[in-house]
Formats: sequence, structure tokens, C-alpha cells
Amino acid sequence: MNAKTNHIGRRIVDVCMTVLLLCLMAYQVTGEALHEWIGMAMTLLVILHQVLNRKWYGALFKGKYHTLRIIMTAVNLLLLAAMLLTAFCGMSMSGYAVPFLYGMAPVSLVRRMHLSMSHWSFILMGLHLGIHIPVMTAHWKWSGKTKCGIRIIMAAAAGFGFYLILKNNMADYLFFRVPFAFLDYEKAGVFVFLENLLMLLFPVLIGAEAAELCRKAGKREKENSLLPVCLMMGAVLIGLVLWTALPGDRSDGSFSSDGWNVWQDDAETDHSVETSQENPNTQETDTGETSFTDMPVELNDGFILIQGGSYLMGSPDSENWRIDDETQHSVTVSSFYIDPYETTQEEYERLMGENPSEFIGSDLPVESITWLDAIRFANAKSEDSGLTPVYSITEEGITWDRSANGYRLPTEAEWEYACRAGTETPFNCGHTLGAENANFYGHYPYEIEENYFDNSSLEAKPGIYRQETVAVGSFYRNVWGLYDMHGNVNEWCWDYYGAYDINSAEAPTGATSGTRHIYRGGGWNDFGKNMRSAYRAAGQSDYKSYNLGVRLVRNAEAAPAGTLLAEETTDVAAASGKVLIVFFSWSGNTRGIAQEIQRQTGADLFEITLVHPYSSNYNTVLMEAQEDQHRQARPEISGHVEKFDDYDVILLGYPNWWASIPMPIASFLEEYDFTGKMIIPFCSHGGGRFGQSLTAIAKLAPDAVIGEGLSVHYSGGSTLTDDVTAWLKANGIPVK
Repeated sequence: MNAKTNHIGRRIVDVCMTVLLLCLMAYQVTGEALHEWIGMAMTLLVILHQVLNRKWYGALFKGKYHTLRIIMTAVNLLLLAAMLLTAFCGMSMSGYAVPFLYGMAPVSLVRRMHLSMSHWSFILMGLHLGIHIPVMTAHWKWSGKTKCGIRIIMAAAAGFGFYLILKNNMADYLFFRVPFAFLDYEKAGVFVFLENLLMLLFPVLIGAEAAELCRKAGKREKENSLLPVCLMMGAVLIGLVLWTALPGDRSDGSFSSDGWNVWQDDAETDHSVETSQENPNTQETDTGETSFTDMPVELNDGFILIQGGSYLMGSPDSENWRIDDETQHSVTVSSFYIDPYETTQEEYERLMGENPSEFIGSDLPVESITWLDAIRFANAKSEDSGLTPVYSITEEGITWDRSANGYRLPTEAEWEYACRAGTETPFNCGHTLGAENANFYGHYPYEIEENYFDNSSLEAKPGIYRQETVAVGSFYRNVWGLYDMHGNVNEWCWDYYGAYDINSAEAPTGATSGTRHIYRGGGWNDFGKNMRSAYRAAGQSDYKSYNLGVRLVRNAEAAPAGTLLAEETTDVAAASGKVLIVFFSWSGNTRGIAQEIQRQTGADLFEITLVHPYSSNYNTVLMEAQEDQHRQARPEISGHVEKFDDYDVILLGYPNWWASIPMPIASFLEEYDFTGKMIIPFCSHGGGRFGQSLTAIAKLAPDAVIGEGLSVHYSGGSTLTDDVTAWLKANGIPVK
């Protein structure tokens, strides 16, 4: 390649990289999948750029280093490092371009690193371009006045860009102060790109004028030597003036050491909840009577008083994505105190001496705890506070002394009452819920399923998916002062899962017996439909998950004397007996996992196929799957398991479809008797892990024991064999 061709190639690559950089910074316009593919294209261009500039590397240790060369070398090397780190971190989180690389580094770490390095790449790319502008424009035959005018105009535009950098809190991203990007998904795409271009102009100006200043200093030119300094200072001054003059335009989603300031009252300065005696909260009940609830107060332990009252528990028939077990009925609850926050890891570890959580942080909610763990924690907190423990744990089961004054799990009725805070809408903030209001799988807000290809009619648009828990109290509080009742982690309740007893309206405590316990609220990896105030999830007493924690309550008035007994107390023993692998697969990912399991176990294999198969077209099957879920269809299975009763353990595989099981799995679970059998789930997913599929299985097969599940990202990649082996051993399944 001759010098001229190389020069042209480098310029083309530079232009393409600049354009792609602007596209990458417009995540809210491109979406996640296109963002990843653009990132892959940028990575290839970065590699090509290094090849075309290989002579520069060969000259690194030759010649004299003056000020400008030192700056240019530092910027170039830092830019290369930032871009490579950005690419590595992006691939470690990939769900589309290179999903087999997902998890090659801890996702929570690389997400924060990716966010920081991408913004450093943006700034350094601007400096890189700016430093080379004087050289690239040296041959332009413009008069001195014309060049000066252009530089002044550029400085003014760069000043506005600096204002946008301040407004969008870029420093928080650069210096690792935020784990997530806060983006405006309502802004028109053209304005997103325009803002990014203006922000890029600021480091371009700094680079260009700094280079010009270095050249003049090297040549000892006194004429106009102050112009570069004036232009840089002028741009900074313009940005600061606009920042000071336009405070109302500052981002409301900014992060501070106190957490996110999303949906908080303007007058709020801390987490306290004021008491108002003059304006009690009035609730209309379905009987036409009016009950009065005093505004919440904060006690010394931080718990909030919730005055008892009546409300409609469950969901109306008209509520979209409701489930049949949400029968609406009138319920009355007594007054109780409740923690305004989910229990933190710091509090749990202080009392229990351990921290089982997957995502570690003192102010993060504790998760991966069982119902039994939550019971033990409540007793430990009671003893630590000098209160009477509520629960007695014996070989016969867990006994709840209802009159004890210690800490306990809320009943399901109390939890929903506190969550709703007088509302009757699907969420306590209204008809819908967006990713800016709660920590959940923000790509899939409420009602996205039927509006997937055209979400223009959605009230809450697809937003960020954080893929981990966040600090308690990070989002808005409901009108009774409770944080994160929707999202972050699900929360254990006392009750057994079962159909509502609509005749038990006074302080209900759930079904009298069962094999599953209720948990509520939805977690960080659940869809919007699973955040609804009425949504019910269920798991056996030893079930634990990365999105399942606890929030405690305690009595606020004299409770009825008596006790309640929950008999399910023992942990699940290792699986034994004859094993059957059952799976449903559409793309082949789940089939590949099932075949690997069979290779390691030698177990019998049964594939669920349909009399009327789903479409082979991806877009079509998306709609077919959500429609079947919406109407809770039971597609007809074309084959049947022979001598099903001979099997003791069922390894049940499926893809995570719309955050739950595909409906053919429901057809299978309802066809056979699972009494006394163990179901051990495995699923393939694109980022949501199990979603709410495990609770769907638990509800459909209430007489089966559920083992520890295995979630595999797409096909599992190079670690599939080891992952399957570890999973089988954890469940006590013999490996050949």
C-alpha cells in the first residue's frame, strides 16, 4: 500500500469511527441489539486503525519528545486502552452479537467499567480528533480572519457542548460514580445525535486549541498566542454560565451518594416520613363505607405505622395480564408496622453472621435466602431488639404466635395492602411502571408483549435493564412511605400459596396447608407484568433465588391470641431414583443442553413436540408465544411419556419465553401426576435467567419437590459441560 492510499484509508477509517462513536453514544435510539453490533464494527475499525498506523508505533522510541508529541502520544495510547476495555466489557455482557462470551468477567464489574470506559473513549476520541485538526487543515487556503471566525463559532458550539456534558452528569460516568446510564428515551433521535455531536465538539476544541498553543509556543510566536487560551476559556465559561442560568434543565435521574433521585417529592431531603394529623388519608371501600388511615409515622426502629383498613385484594377481570389466582375480594387488615426498605445485607449479616447474596453490597437488599432463612432472621432481629420472638421452630414445623410483639413476615394481605397504599391500579404509581421508577427488566415494561414491534402506544417505553440489585431506597416511595414495593427483589410472605378464601375477610393468613409459600413484588430480572400489585409468586420453604429477599413487619395493636403452624420445614434431600430428561426447544438451544445432560447421565430423553407447532419465523413465534401466555393456552402435545410413573426425577428443560415457561410446558405439567416426584428445571435464556418460570412450575406441580435449577445463557458456550456437571452434582444426580 503506497503512502497516498494509506493516508486516504486512515481518513476514511477516522470518519467511520467518529460516526460509529456517535451511534454508540445514542443507545436509547439504537437499542441494545444494534448497539452491540455497532460496537463490534467499532472494534474491527479500531484494529484496522492500528494496522494502518503501524509506522507510528515503530517511531515511538525514536526522535525527540516535545510537549505536543507527549500529549499526542498519551492521548493515543489512552484512547486505545479505553476502546479495548470498552469492547472487552461489552462482549462480557453481550446478549446478541457474541452471547457465548457473556460472563467471561463479572457482569456487575464490567458494566460499571464499560460505562466509564465508553465515556472516556468519547472524550479521548474528541481530543484525538482535535489535536490532528491543525495538521489536517493546514493546507486550506482560508484567510486568517475566516479561520479565526470559524474557531470562534466552534468555541461557542463547544461551550454549549460543555453545558450538555455538565447537564448529563458525564463526570459521574467517567469516574465510576454510577452503575447505570440514565437516558432520555422520549427524546427524538435527531436531538440525541445533535447533543452527542455538540458534546464531542468540546474535547475537539480543547484538543485543537491545545495543539495550536503548543505549536506556537514551540515556534515562540507571540502573535495570537493568547487566542487558543481565550477560546478554550470562553467555551468553558459559556458552559458554566448556561449551567448556572438553566438549573431547571438538569438531569433528574442523576446519581449521588444518597442514591437515585427518581420520582421523589421536591421537598424531600431524607428518608423520613412526616406525620400529618390534619390531612388523614381517606380510603373508599367497595361497601361504600369510609375508613380513615393516619399518615405514616417513623418509629425509632425506622418502621412505618400502617393503619388498618379494608381494601380490594387481587385484580379485577379487566386488568391486563392478570392470572386466575388473583380473584378480587374485600379484605380487612389490622394496623401494623413495616420496614420502609427491603432488608439490607448489612443488617442481615450483622444478625445472622453470613451473607448469602449473589450481588454484594452493604446497602443492597439481601437475596438468595429461603423462607426458612427469613423466619430465622425475623426471630434474630426480635431477640436483638429485646422483643418476643414470633416463631417457634421445631421438628413439627414453624409455629407463629400471633400475639407476640417481635418481628415477622407480612401476611400476603398485609403486603398487598401496604404496596397498594390506597390505589386500585395495576401499580401503586398508576397504570404502568417504567425502568426509571423501579429496578426490573426494563426492556419489557407493562404490556410490551402485545406491543413488541410497535410500542408507540405504550405509556412506559422500554428502558434500562440493570441486571442486578440496587441500593434499597433508590427509587420513589409510595404515598405511605415505602420504597421498592415493585422490583429490586421479591419479598417473602408468611402464607401458603393457594386459592383465596373470599369468605375469610378479616386479617386473613392464607391457606391452612400447602407446599409453597407466597412471595411478592417482582425482582430485578422480572418483566413489568410481574411487578403488578396483585401478582402472586410461590416457592417451597427451602427455595432461594438471586431476586428473592425479605421485608419485615411487626404488630401495631393487640392481635388475636392463638398460633398458626406451617409444617413444611425440612430442606430437600438429594435426588435419587430413575431420571427422565424432558424438554421443549424451538431454536435448538435447550435441545443442546438436554443432549449434554443425557451424555453425562445416560438418562432417558423425551422432547415435547406439538400437534400444531409454532412458526419457524422468529418474529411470528414471539407473538404466538405471548398470545398463548396471555390466554393461558394449553397447546396439544403430540407424544406421551411411556411408563411415567417409573420415573422419580424429572429434569425439565425449556427456553425462557416472555419471563416464564412456554405453554407446552404447562400442558406437560398438567398431563401427569407429579406427586412425590422431584422436578429439576433447566432453561436457556437471553438475559432474564429463570424469570418467573420457577414459580409457574411450582404452581402447576404443587405436589412435586423442586430442585436447584440451571439457567444457561443461550446455548451455554464453552462452559456448558462444566456447568451441567456442577448442577447435576448439586442435585445429587449421578454423572457417568
